[in-house]
Amino acid sequence: MRRERVVVLALDGVYPFELGIPSRILGAADGRYEVLTCSVDGRPVRTDADYGITVEHGPEALATADTVVIAPVAPSRLADEVPEDVLAALALIRPGTRIVSICTGAFVLASAGLLDGRRATTHWQVADRFRRMFPRVDLDPDVLFVDDHPFLTSAGAASGVDICLHLVRKDHGSRLANSVARRCVVPPFRDGGQAQYIEQPVPEQGAASTAATRAWALERLDEPLTLTELSGHARMSQRTFARRFHDEVGLSPGRWLIQQRVVRARHLLESSDLTVDQIAGRVGFATGASLRQHLNAAIGVSPQAYRRTFQTAR
Repeated sequence: MRRERVVVLALDGVYPFELGIPSRILGAADGRYEVLTCSVDGRPVRTDADYGITVEHGPEALATADTVVIAPVAPSRLADEVPEDVLAALALIRPGTRIVSICTGAFVLASAGLLDGRRATTHWQVADRFRRMFPRVDLDPDVLFVDDHPFLTSAGAASGVDICLHLVRKDHGSRLANSVARRCVVPPFRDGGQAQYIEQPVPEQGAASTAATRAWALERLDEPLTLTELSGHARMSQRTFARRFHDEVGLSPGRWLIQQRVVRARHLLESSDLTVDQIAGRVGFATGASLRQHLNAAIGVSPQAYRRTFQTAR
């Protein structure tokens, strides 16, 4: 079994938490990945915390990578132009190499012109600054990550976990990705299209939550659930339920249901031999054509193409 080499580039001012995500997540994938960390000159790197780190590799490691990860730095460390030593390091990456950024790492890629004409994301708090600096990039600040192969960009902090799990799922299928998630005690799947910023993820003390109704709905995705049924289960008016649902989840009830049905359909496409029409019925889409439409809108591929990808991964 060939191990994919992942090289993480640590820049001065790097966030220690995000720097460690690729090693922790990909390192739990049963030896499928070799994760190395490098700096632009092979010297120790100052972090955004009160300590520095020593890395074992210089920029030459980037030339050997199958996947490169650009770890994020504090926004105060972002310059209007990429330093020459960083550009020189990026120039060592072989053409066609998969390149991933976490959080503000997208600024590095965009400054180097690598994201021009592409869809990308970054942390919502620096989205306005990103747009001003890089008008040629199609920025979507409302999602957890974007896969515009061979460039993948993610939002802040924990979305680095999501994008690394996405890499495992894309390379080796959902079974291994779920196993990695269990080992690291993290959610196995947060879709890239999930909202970054949720106004009220935890209800205020004494306020009713929609969590129980969401759990109830997940057990009944094959049924034509309506706002009336959902709000009735939550014992709220439709207006109150819809407002509180959006505050907690970042999506409307209808959009959330579609997202969950697509997630369930993807799992069945990966793990079963059911036909597209059979899967559509099991997840609550009226027809196979409806499933095809929603899957294509979510990830840009047909059910058959998605299934072929993960059958190959397995």
